[in-house]
Amino acid sequence: MADHASPSPQDTKGGASARKPRPKHAATHKGQSRIASSVHQAGGRWPKLRSYAAIDLGTNNCRLLVAKPSSDGFIVTDAFSRVVRLGEGLVETGRISSRAMDRAVAALSICADKLRRRNVTLARSVATEACRRASNGDKFIERVRRETGIALDVITAEEEARLAVLGCQILLEPGDGPALIFDIGGGSTELVLVDTSGAAPEIIDWQSAPWGVVSLTESERFDGDDPVARREAFATMRERVTESFSSFADRLPRMEQCDYRLLGTSGTVTTLASLHLKLPQYDRKLIDGLIVPTESMRDISAMLAEATPDERADIPCIGRERADLVVGGCAILEAILDIWPASRVGVADRGIREGILRSLMSSNERGVGR
Repeated sequence: MADHASPSPQDTKGGASARKPRPKHAATHKGQSRIASSVHQAGGRWPKLRSYAAIDLGTNNCRLLVAKPSSDGFIVTDAFSRVVRLGEGLVETGRISSRAMDRAVAALSICADKLRRRNVTLARSVATEACRRASNGDKFIERVRRETGIALDVITAEEEARLAVLGCQILLEPGDGPALIFDIGGGSTELVLVDTSGAAPEIIDWQSAPWGVVSLTESERFDGDDPVARREAFATMRERVTESFSSFADRLPRMEQCDYRLLGTSGTVTTLASLHLKLPQYDRKLIDGLIVPTESMRDISAMLAEATPDERADIPCIGRERADLVVGGCAILEAILDIWPASRVGVADRGIREGILRSLMSSNERGVGR
C-alpha cells in the first residue's frame, strides 16, 4: 500500500471478519502468517531446543525477540529495541528519508548478528505502516535484504492487528461481552473488537487508522512553549483521531449490563502506566498485565498535554527521545476511551513480536512432533 500522499483522517481501513491470564489460545482469523526466512538447520535435523525470532520494524521502533518453546509458552533468550524513527518526515514527503534508512539498517544489522549468534531456527521479520505508505518502501526493503540479509515482510494493517491480538490476548480480563484491543503505533493505530465467549478469542471487527504517535505529531506543528498553542494542538489532534475512528465507533456494540473490557499494547499505555505507579524507571515486570483505572489514565494524559517539552523530557519514564511523541499518543488514547467507555485499561508490554513467535512455534512445533 505504498502511498505518495500524507496520511489523512479518511484513509482508514477495517471491516468485519469472521491481571488474570486466559488460557494460551491463538486468536482465530482467516489466513495464515507467511514465514519470511528460515535461517538455521543443523545436519538436516531440528535442534532439540529450537530458537525462534521475531523482528518488528515499526514507524518509530525496531524490536527483536529471540525465544525457545516452553511448556507454558516460550522463554525469551535475547531481545533488542531501538528508536529508529523510520517514519520521520513521511507525512510531509511520502518517502523514507536517507537518514531514517541508515538508522533502521544499523539497528537491523544488530538484529541479524543476534540471529546468527543465537542459532535461530526460524524467524519472521515484518515491517508496518511506514513501509506500507512510503513511495520508496520497496527500495528500502531491498537495501535491508542486501546489507543485512533480513527479508522484511511488509504486512497489511489487518495482519498487523491479528498479530497484535495474538501476542497480548492472554492478558485480557475475564468477562462477558466483546472486548476491545488496541495498538498505538508510530504510523497507525489498530483497533480490534474480539469475542471471548469461545475457546479462543475471535476477531469480530477491526480498523486501522492512519494516525500513530509519529504521524500525528508531525501533522500538528506548534510552539511547545506556548500553553495556548499546546492546548489548541492537543484538541486538534483529538479531533483528527476521533474522525478517523468514526466509522468503527458507529459499528461498536452499546452494552448496558456488560463491562467494557479494554486492553492496550503500545509505548503510550506502558509509559502512562509507569507514571501511574510513579516508577523512577521503566520496569516491564510491574507494567505487563497491570490494570489502570481509566480516570488515572485521563489525568496523566491531561498533565502531559499541558506540560512543556522540557518538563516531559525530565520525566524518567519518558526522556527526551520520546518527549515530543507522547502527547500524540495521549490524544489517540483519549479518543479510544471516548468510543469505548471502559472503567479501567489493561496494559500489555507485548504485541506483534509475541504474536509472530506464537504463530511460528504453533505451526512448526506441531510439524516437528509428527
